[in-house]
Amino acid sequence: MEIEGRARVFGNDVNTDYIISSTRKRASIDPNVLSAYLFESLAPEFAATVERGDILVAGTNFGCGSAMEVAATVIQAAGIRAVLARSFSRSFYRNAINNGLLAVVCDTGNILEGDRLSVALKEGEAIVTNATRGSSVAGAPLPSIMLRILESGGLIGFLRAHGGWADGTP
Repeated sequence: MEIEGRARVFGNDVNTDYIISSTRKRASIDPNVLSAYLFESLAPEFAATVERGDILVAGTNFGCGSAMEVAATVIQAAGIRAVLARSFSRSFYRNAINNGLLAVVCDTGNILEGDRLSVALKEGEAIVTNATRGSSVAGAPLPSIMLRILESGGLIGFLRAHGGWADGTP
């Protein structure tokens, strides 16, 4: 799996309500509708400027706050296939993987807005290459079950393809 795109950079402690405001979820929880309001409280221009293939880059504690799944799915609906951060809230991280959104823990300190990035997954290792800066960094390894879930497009795809868990659990 390899993903290439433009870096869209945010800071630390990006709360799920910053990703998509609670007030927007009153009218709809459809990620395709909500993607027009992605990050509106942090960067009002973001939703209008996001391009398919962009890669979110953040500091520590990305996705903190409430454990709403729509925070991950609205990112995907905007065409973003990967999020890189120094750390994630556990609930956001699992929601991302379960929905097929690649979440990579890595050092993001040298990535700037607009940098051209590629994220390659090989045998559980994530390598983030910054073509703009001529550098690369290794991400935290992903367990094989998470890789299989991502390769299946998310947990539902994995369960459909495999009829349950590897141990036979339905």
